[in-house]
Amino acid sequence: MIDTILWDIDDTLLDFQRSEAYGIRACFAEIGFHGCDEAMIARYSAINRRHWEALERGEMTKPEVLVGRFRCFFETEKIPCQDVEAFNSSYERKLGEHFFENERSLELCRKLKGRVRQYVVTNGAEPVQKNKLKYSGLGECMDGAFISDEIGAEKPTMRFFEHIFAQIGRPEPGTCMIVGDSLTSDMRGGNNAGLVCCWYNPQGKENTSDVRVDHEIRSIWEVERLLAESGNGEDKR
Repeated sequence: MIDTILWDIDDTLLDFQRSEAYGIRACFAEIGFHGCDEAMIARYSAINRRHWEALERGEMTKPEVLVGRFRCFFETEKIPCQDVEAFNSSYERKLGEHFFENERSLELCRKLKGRVRQYVVTNGAEPVQKNKLKYSGLGECMDGAFISDEIGAEKPTMRFFEHIFAQIGRPEPGTCMIVGDSLTSDMRGGNNAGLVCCWYNPQGKENTSDVRVDHEIRSIWEVERLLAESGNGEDKR
């Protein structure tokens, strides 16, 4: 029976794409650049994703990702920026100030509170993720939050998950499920840690990797069904 859920935040509980678009446009406005369109944001997203995947593979450090993604983006777009680090700092603040709920996630997490233990597991920057949890209300639903900056390791490494297990106890097989949108971070991490792996895949992307996915869902509300199918059908409060 599944009694514990490890939730990813960005692009799972919260709509990161909308926050990203807001943050990029707001930062460009600050430096006087007003030509940021949807195509440009899409190109940035691709660069950002490649940098985070490099982090997951251990090829880059977190500081290299945060600044390097914008340095690469500005060079690609031929946009002058005098202080890339300041731009990134402004962007990180804006991500923590403006967030968008995904699929009524707060309602779902409130509904599951007491039925399962719920924890956030994220590679995002510490101050940004803490603000998201605080101001979205999601933090009140969680039994804890595990942020890579605080741990000193990222998903999908076992060091990240060993830290979690040291705090919440090592789960019995089949009792702990990780839910997230990333095959390389969430699902790979779940594979490494021996967890039930639930891939949130609303766009119906094809899994061409060697990553094991136990459940593939289009809506995070399908988590309710998976809990019931595992034998967890009651609120334990």
